[in-house]
Amino acid sequence: MALARTEDCGCDCNVLHVPPALSWSCSAVSRWVEELGFPEYKQACFKSNRINGRKLIYVTASSLPNMGITDFQHIKVITAAIRKLMTITEPQWCRSISLRHRDSMGLFLERKGPTGKRANTLTLSQFLKELEA
Repeated sequence: MALARTEDCGCDCNVLHVPPALSWSCSAVSRWVEELGFPEYKQACFKSNRINGRKLIYVTASSLPNMGITDFQHIKVITAAIRKLMTITEPQWCRSISLRHRDSMGLFLERKGPTGKRANTLTLSQFLKELEA
């Protein structure tokens, strides 16, 4: 697996790291699911749905049953592992509505998820500048 790419946002905050999993192929995601302890979902759920690193951000507890994963404990483990892998924080049910909807990395990964020229060329530093504007 590739090393994390680092981009400085230009302020004095901590440096954000683009998760290496963002560039994973469908096969790499399937291997990761198998290594996570769920080989039964490798082919039937992840490979057959063509889940690559860019689509992994969209895999949530709500989408897993549609992919064939219905065991609630498995859903909890897989979604927690995806959040950890993509370095996004779990939304808190009690958060203030005055706060941003999600953390910057989660929003960035959602923008990188689709394919196309704009998503392919978007960098983390560009995205953070757009957020500030």
